[in-house]
Amino acid sequence: MTALIDGKRLAQDMRGEIKRGVEKFVKERGREIGLAVVLVGENPASQVYVRNKIKACEEVGIKSYAEYLSADAAQDDVENLVKRLADDKNIDGILVQLPLPKHLDAEKILKLIPTAKDVDGFSEENTGKLCMGEDCLVACTPNGVMKMLERYGVETKGKKAVVVGRSNIVGKPMAMLLLNADATVTVCHSKTVNLKEECLRADILVVAIGKAKFVTADMVKDGATVIDIGMNRNEGGKLCGDVDFENVKHKCAYITPVPGGVGPMTITMLMYNTLQAALRR
Repeated sequence: MTALIDGKRLAQDMRGEIKRGVEKFVKERGREIGLAVVLVGENPASQVYVRNKIKACEEVGIKSYAEYLSADAAQDDVENLVKRLADDKNIDGILVQLPLPKHLDAEKILKLIPTAKDVDGFSEENTGKLCMGEDCLVACTPNGVMKMLERYGVETKGKKAVVVGRSNIVGKPMAMLLLNADATVTVCHSKTVNLKEECLRADILVVAIGKAKFVTADMVKDGATVIDIGMNRNEGGKLCGDVDFENVKHKCAYITPVPGGVGPMTITMLMYNTLQAALRR
């Protein structure tokens, strides 16, 4: 029988734990925890994401510092803002909302975020530490997936894990986390030959390819755990994942829905990372 991994409920449970951690920190250290969110321009999706992050901060007791710049802001303006936040002792974490306007050099801007305040877990140092199996701030979405597997008792040790997608933000850190959890990991992508056969070998199948209903029932092994990180719109404009949920769910031991699966965990793990960054200071 298929069990649904309820990311919404798990995220709420974790936010309660994070809130208690924040309260303990404030009581013991005598200061608030601060997260700075930088938004350049007026991208509607980015505005929604920023509002949700600020709301999450309020929910767990983290002080948010929202910094807004116009879409035509110069490279120097954004860089100087990030440098100021990097030097600000009240700020424990810095997040620059992506995508940035095309005229800006995002890579150069992101490199100005100190590793200790890199709550997105994107920096070269944090990525390197992850590859080495060392303690670090980990990219929020794949870290959220690991929490889901852990809380639902999905065994990773000795299991065959297949990650479909190789982005620096999701696919690569996801593979490293699974490898560090003693799974045998295969990473697939657009150039993979015999993708269906690779997916059919997976005890744990993680899909982050950005194509609606890309993974079909004939690509999933009976009893597999399927984690759908995709966020797309179907023909009717409704949110859907990279997995054909209705036809795949009958074959799975566990599966995440879209919406309500991995999505709610991402911002929750941002709060988790901010708390961890503060504790490490």
